[in-house]
Amino acid sequence: MTEVLKRGFPGMKSVKDMPIVQDAPPPGGFPTIRIERRLPSTGPTGVAIFAGLAAIMGYGFYKLHEQRQEKRFEADEILTVRKIVHPVLQAEWDLRYLEHLKREREEEAKVMKNVPGWKVGESTTRHRWLAPLESWDKRPLV
Repeated sequence: MTEVLKRGFPGMKSVKDMPIVQDAPPPGGFPTIRIERRLPSTGPTGVAIFAGLAAIMGYGFYKLHEQRQEKRFEADEILTVRKIVHPVLQAEWDLRYLEHLKREREEEAKVMKNVPGWKVGESTTRHRWLAPLESWDKRPLV
C-alpha cells in the first residue's frame, strides 16, 4: 500500500516491478565545481610591510644620529666658550673675594681697635686655613 501511495503505480507487487531510471550527467558533463580558495587581496604583502617598517626605522635612526651629532657639537661649543671665559670669570671672583676680605679686615679693625696687641688679619689659631666646600674654581660658569 505504501508503494501505491508513494510511487503512484497501482498493483505493483515488488520493487523489481519498478521501471529502471538511472541518473546520468547532462550531455557535455556537469560544470566544474570550484573548490580552491580564492580570497581577495586585502592589502600589502608581509614583505612589503616589513620593508616599509625597516625603511621608517632606518630613517628614524638616521635622524637620531643627526640630532646626537648636533647636540654633541653644541656641547663642545658651550665647553669651548666656557674655557675661554673661565679666566675672566675667575678674575672677577678673585676681585670680589679681595673686596670682601678688605671689608672684613676693616670691620675687624673697627671692632678690635680697643684690644691691646691685636693684629688685624692675623690668624688666632695655629690651624691651617681650609678652602670652603664651594671653592672658587668649581662654581658653575655662566
